[in-house]
Amino acid sequence: MDLLRFITAGSVDDGKSTLIGRLLYDSKSILADQLETLKKQSKTNEHADIDLALLTDGLRAEREQGITIDVAYKYFSTPVRKFIIADAPGHIQYTRNMITGASNSDCIIILIDARNGVIEQTRRHSIIASLLKIPHVIVAINKMDMVGYDKNVFTKIVSQYQDVARELQLEDVYYIPISALKGDNIITNSLNLAWFEGNSLLTHLENIEVIKSKNSVSRFSVQYVIRPQAEELHDYRGYAGKISSGTYSKGDEVRVFPSSISTSIKQIEVNQKEVQTAYAGQSVTIHLQDDIDISRGDVIVRSNELPKIQNEFEVLMCWMDSNELNAGNRYILQHGSRRVKALVRDIQYKLDVNTLSQESYPGAVKLNDVVKATIKTAEPLAFDSYLELPVNGSAILIDQTSNMTVGACLIQ
Repeated sequence: MDLLRFITAGSVDDGKSTLIGRLLYDSKSILADQLETLKKQSKTNEHADIDLALLTDGLRAEREQGITIDVAYKYFSTPVRKFIIADAPGHIQYTRNMITGASNSDCIIILIDARNGVIEQTRRHSIIASLLKIPHVIVAINKMDMVGYDKNVFTKIVSQYQDVARELQLEDVYYIPISALKGDNIITNSLNLAWFEGNSLLTHLENIEVIKSKNSVSRFSVQYVIRPQAEELHDYRGYAGKISSGTYSKGDEVRVFPSSISTSIKQIEVNQKEVQTAYAGQSVTIHLQDDIDISRGDVIVRSNELPKIQNEFEVLMCWMDSNELNAGNRYILQHGSRRVKALVRDIQYKLDVNTLSQESYPGAVKLNDVVKATIKTAEPLAFDSYLELPVNGSAILIDQTSNMTVGACLIQ
């Protein structure tokens, strides 16, 4: 089975956590002991029924406030597909969490309260989906039970959001009326919404086409150099890691960056067994024909699919630290498994994530700000544009003192 990663987003109290809880509960993906704990916690919180939101709102502060602060990840599967769900926060001050959860998603479910329609946070999360180029968007109009399952309410909100989708050039948008609390249109189609002719939410998620990276350019970042200290494996030298995109086959002509040395693949191992070809997503050990000085973070690419090699480039960056960012600050940049010293040389403008307008450089970049900046690294990086290959076009900035992640970068 293949895997679909999706994220839920929306304003506070739009029902994101309840929706995920309903998916897990109705698809029977909750263990018996989890269900028993959930029942006890729901009674403690004076809920008449099981509070499904508690499945994802794990932090004490979240439960006390009834909101989602961190990004919660849940896993479940059906006979058709495996899923990883990210439940992102709805508050404006947690934009960084939203971007973190969305950066690796194939699909985004944007919830809209049927009583409120399209609001500022709806646009905000849609813009972030557009910036991150999430290929599939599901607009779930929730709490239809509170508006009497009125088709006219649904039609009006769809019309409102279509204007947003056109403006942001969102291509694959699916609209569905639901009630996460009551379970309408979540697993199966609901009789309360008999006028809706589309599939239920789960059925649609099962049928979304996940874009395969087998046919894209090949990228492999070395995570570990294997040199066994054993007499029978005296000449063994393997380069272990995960293929992030494309395919690699025995005999392929490749180049190693940043040294730019050419060689070819002598052998590929998957689970300690030799294979002819390996694909994106597989953890492999690659052996090369020539002895080359290769270390963690080096990138092996096919010779006819070369990346950009530069030590200065522009990024769209979400600032994730309470300490302000100023031009001239120095950090560690991590790209794949490679870490290099970096300087934020210039900050060009701040992006208003509500309107996509470019504002003048504010002097200091604050928590949750999204800015266009120029970064210079101490050594050249082998990268692709985020728009062309997200998996090799993203990076993070790390504070040299605290070792905390302070910035998420989309390389332009």
